[in-house]
Amino acid sequence: MKPIFLIATIAALSFADKGIAHEFWIDPSDFTVEVGTALQADLRVGEELSGSAMIYLPRNYDLFTVVNGGQTREVEGRLGDIPALNMEALEDGLAVIVHQTTANQLTWTTWERFLNFAIHKDLGDVTAMHVDRGLSQEDVTEDYIRYAKSLVAVGEGAGEDTRVGMLTELVAMANPYTDDVSGGMPLQLWYNGEVQPDYQVELFAEDAAGEVTITLHRTNEDGVVMLPVEPGFTYMADSVFLEAVEPAAEGGASWVTHWANMTFAVPE
Repeated sequence: MKPIFLIATIAALSFADKGIAHEFWIDPSDFTVEVGTALQADLRVGEELSGSAMIYLPRNYDLFTVVNGGQTREVEGRLGDIPALNMEALEDGLAVIVHQTTANQLTWTTWERFLNFAIHKDLGDVTAMHVDRGLSQEDVTEDYIRYAKSLVAVGEGAGEDTRVGMLTELVAMANPYTDDVSGGMPLQLWYNGEVQPDYQVELFAEDAAGEVTITLHRTNEDGVVMLPVEPGFTYMADSVFLEAVEPAAEGGASWVTHWANMTFAVPE
């Protein structure tokens, strides 16, 4: 299936509410670091790979680790640190940064804005789902949780990504720092313990000049999407799932969105 191409500026204009398509991602200061050099990365929220850096604040996450050299290390820091990740003594090889946020809540003040978001992220016929559940289209409340990963090469950068067990997760099926990805970068999409066939994955590509292009792709029957990549670019892949839940209290969330995200670079 051919990808659907969107120019970033057009996408932003099509979804004028700035809350509609805010991604959360891990932004390393460098995707390739020498052995003995600290691995630093910001946690960002924004659009089109531009956003504010978040401080190190443990109450805002349920998981924050770095997988490297066969070991999983908890990210530690001081409250308020920016960048949120500053880790030393990593081994030569691939480092996979993993971050899962706690749940945050959002109330959509108009149905149209929620519907536009659902269309943009290809979440299905939310109007029919909403009607079937007998829900009001006024003040739709949603919880959202982010599940982010980032691939960084330490030294030679050899190694492979694996599942870490998050509810939704993108898993790299190749190493962009050591493997030939001229034919595409394969990622496998998981949700609730199963691979996700025929599902949308949004790709953000940033060139050396900072220009960002957005393309839409779909996974195959094995939940694998082959993303077109080029040397000298940095990338973010993003996919969103919608879960129906019963509100815990009056005015509580009737939906939860689960966001899978991965960042990586392809060296020149």
